[in-house]
Amino acid sequence: MIISVLVELQNRNVDKLFNYLVPSALESKIKVGIRVIVPFATFKLEGFVMEINNSVDSKYELKEIIDVVDSEVILTDELLSLGEYLSKTTLSTKISCYQVMLPNGYKASKKKKINIKYETYIYINYDVLKVSKLTPKQQEIINYISKNKNVTLSTLTKINTSVLTLLRNNVLYKEKVEVYRLNSNFELKEKKKLTADQMQVVSQVDLNKYYPYLLFGVTGSGKTEVYMELIEKVIDASKTAIVLIPEISLTPQTVRRFKERFQSDIAILHSGLSDSEKYDEYRKIKRGNVKIVIGARSAIFAPISNIGIIIIDEEHSNSYKQENMPRYDAIEVAKKRGEYHNCPVIMASATPTLESYARAVKGIYKLLVLSKRVNNHSLPHVDIVDLAKCKKKSKFISEILYLKMQEVLEKDEQVILFLNKRGYSSFVSCENCGKTFVCPNCDISLTFHKSSGMMRCHYCGYAEVKPSECSNCHSPFVSSGSGTEQVEEELNNLFPNYKTIRMDFDTTSKKGSHEKIIEAFREKKYQILIGTQMIAKGLDFPDVTLVGVISADNSLNIPDFRSSETTFDLMCQVAGRSGRSKEGSVIIQTFNPTHYALQYAKNNNYLGFFKAEMQNRKLLSYPPYFYLVLIRIKGSDYNELSLESKKTREFLSNKLDLKILGPTVASPFKVNAIYRFNIIIKYKRTGNLYDVLNELIEHYKTNKKIKIDVDFNPRSF
Repeated sequence: MIISVLVELQNRNVDKLFNYLVPSALESKIKVGIRVIVPFATFKLEGFVMEINNSVDSKYELKEIIDVVDSEVILTDELLSLGEYLSKTTLSTKISCYQVMLPNGYKASKKKKINIKYETYIYINYDVLKVSKLTPKQQEIINYISKNKNVTLSTLTKINTSVLTLLRNNVLYKEKVEVYRLNSNFELKEKKKLTADQMQVVSQVDLNKYYPYLLFGVTGSGKTEVYMELIEKVIDASKTAIVLIPEISLTPQTVRRFKERFQSDIAILHSGLSDSEKYDEYRKIKRGNVKIVIGARSAIFAPISNIGIIIIDEEHSNSYKQENMPRYDAIEVAKKRGEYHNCPVIMASATPTLESYARAVKGIYKLLVLSKRVNNHSLPHVDIVDLAKCKKKSKFISEILYLKMQEVLEKDEQVILFLNKRGYSSFVSCENCGKTFVCPNCDISLTFHKSSGMMRCHYCGYAEVKPSECSNCHSPFVSSGSGTEQVEEELNNLFPNYKTIRMDFDTTSKKGSHEKIIEAFREKKYQILIGTQMIAKGLDFPDVTLVGVISADNSLNIPDFRSSETTFDLMCQVAGRSGRSKEGSVIIQTFNPTHYALQYAKNNNYLGFFKAEMQNRKLLSYPPYFYLVLIRIKGSDYNELSLESKKTREFLSNKLDLKILGPTVASPFKVNAIYRFNIIIKYKRTGNLYDVLNELIEHYKTNKKIKIDVDFNPRSF
């Protein structure tokens, strides 16, 4: 038997199949989609079996595989074809496309292999018990086992050590059972009765064929109830479901709601889990032990079979696009899987991307609408405060926001404050000579984190201690620019009788921290929540009646053609956290009060914003009127990189009859001591685009000084 193997090496030069002989002793174990260990040059590597052949023409003497890793197929036929699709459409190596589908426990690059967890359960041997005389301590053990289910050996040994004697005397016996590390049980709750609008949406979804739907529902309109109703119908038809969510911070709340409805029929996949937990959840899915998979972007590759529906919550989120190879869009992968399983794909948002809504208008997607909040709760009243003209209570809080916060807090209600910038201050400078601190590896200033006393680069992780004085003139340093940490400090001074909790990357880096913060705020242990983008979407706190945006200008001032759309989305989404059970209000602080994105957000007017922004996009030839490809040229030598960037532009101009912009410097220009230039291609039809880009990649694949990245429909530049 001869097999073709794709080895696990991230190198374009070996991104192809290699043939190996299979010893007769291993032939019965060989299947397409399993992993094998093979000799490769002087190494032993793992690889995936891609083909099985009886014979093959080869110039070289074939080597034998060393061993078979798996007893069951890891890459199903569907995942194999999906990997081929990803490789072609993202111009990525095949092995990177397959590896992104798997948890670390299935990757050869993971040095420490993950072990299956077992638990030892203890049971009573009643035949032996009848003829045995027990001591009081032994009887205590027997009584405990009789009253409780699934008693473990570790539990019993904590009660007393008589359990060991009972085991030796065969009064008790033990069974070693595999268990999953991630278990959380919630009490089953009666499902909510759907509103007429929700029932109308559910009735419009055909669960028997593939079709993409866009569910356009205002914040608080009950989109999750619609998801669960559709999933229940799918499960009743003996099918399964995938639910994608954009932020790990949403996982605890989403999982709780689904487990209160579907109990143990759920698996969870996201980056907040340990490698061991991901490995368990993955195996749980492969074994068919669950009906629903909930997770972030990579959960779209879950090896679940017989899919009946795929749901993408908050479809506008940038987090569905992977920023490194393979640069896939989880929504496009979802549509591909929907086609394969002939099932509907539902994309939902209160602020859909312009591209998605345009497709709905054209009829490419079927539009579903939830225009009112559940129980007809009104949307919150929104006020825009001009920071250039208003009175200030403190550095970051206007008097208007302060007074409203005071009013809400005195009524025992809660406040959410949003600022999409973490840390204490954006940069540190000498008040006398102006010396600032810049990352030595990146083209960016260091952000000061007061809690640790460190100045950090948010790109490469470089950090150094903030000095007490300037080394040039010995003057003190001052911190400039706002961050969530500094706002938290200010809130503690302004509202000493109320407790504030912060939710950003710094406070959620530890395992389980998202859930702890959310639950603590839900239980009203804290009255004020200050956070970054992770608090803007999906969270539901019934006692939050005020949302304050510290500065709407952070997203408006980003040099990106999507900055207005991003700002509109953020303002509408974070505003939607207010008044979900009671009357609510929102205060947006800004230096650009008349900006159209803020004015349309103030009135929650998505359609008005859509029309205005579409005019700009058409004028400037941006999506959805054109598709984009970002070509990023990277290297450590500035002069050489600049020259190669110009050569790349010339090559593309000679080969393509398309709009080509650049080269221009990326933002930031330098990351991890690597300079970066951008070239952008605008197109409506691909034509020979893929061939030309493949030729470009092939040209540079052996160049150790210059690297080329290609990103279709990029979300950042």
